[in-house]
Amino acid sequence: MQTILGSGGIIATELAKELATYTDKIRLVSRNPKKVNATDELISSDLLNAIEVQNAVKGSSVAYVTIGFPYNAKVWEQNWPIFISHVIQACIEHNCKLVFFDNIYMYDPDHLNGMTEDTPINPSSKKGKVRAAIAKMIMDAVTNGNLTALIARCADYYGPGIVRNGMVREMIFKNLAAGKKANWLASVKYKHSITYTPDAGKATALLGNTEDAYNQVWHLPTAPNPLTGKQWIEAIAKEIGVKPKFRVATKFIVRLMGLFIPIMREMNEMMYQYDRDYVFDSSKFEHRFGIIPTSYQNGIREIVKADYS
Repeated sequence: MQTILGSGGIIATELAKELATYTDKIRLVSRNPKKVNATDELISSDLLNAIEVQNAVKGSSVAYVTIGFPYNAKVWEQNWPIFISHVIQACIEHNCKLVFFDNIYMYDPDHLNGMTEDTPINPSSKKGKVRAAIAKMIMDAVTNGNLTALIARCADYYGPGIVRNGMVREMIFKNLAAGKKANWLASVKYKHSITYTPDAGKATALLGNTEDAYNQVWHLPTAPNPLTGKQWIEAIAKEIGVKPKFRVATKFIVRLMGLFIPIMREMNEMMYQYDRDYVFDSSKFEHRFGIIPTSYQNGIREIVKADYS
């Protein structure tokens, strides 16, 4: 049995599709789980409840964490440590390996141009400090010999079938397809890596089913030579068949919008990811598994074909 804690989002869905390559015993756990594969087992659960986490993990050989809490620093500070502590304990008690799907918020803002698994951990944001703390909880349990786990990290992500969240979908695809201007943050002149969600799902499933991949951090396959914000907008507009009109939300504008829009208030501390080159390196994974990430052009083409044509 392989279990996904936090099913329903795009990453969990892509992961569930790919896990069917390795097993027909897949358990999907969330408040309102829905089948991805015909044989999926569904468990409705409050994953902040220790007993329910224990029940969800029981009988599993691998547990994948893909849960997403509301994008709010206070919620993250409250929920993530509680949840991760429950998961670590459950995995230890049930002899279950852990695969944690992570982002890169914990990395030092001064080392974003060429991020590798060895990039310094020095978060500048509240949400980044939470991510650093929970990753440390996992790897400390590994170091102590109590837990077998791995951390799989991706950059921002894009892909077909995303119906909520997703920076590129919300700021570019959805707006251009509706005849509106695309949005970008801080400046359109910097490079910005984005991970293709089908690649992320396939790679996470592969890592979870590779014995020697455990007890370390992996960057999920992401195309090299990322586009700048302007190039992202132009490439997506071209594929949709519209003019690449856009506007840029500067730090001042984001702070102003944050007075009225909660999500923009949360984006203010993350603006550093858009005012410098944000280049994600997945060569460790590519060399180990011989997998080439989907190119940005092909990824854009697949999204437009699936969602906007």
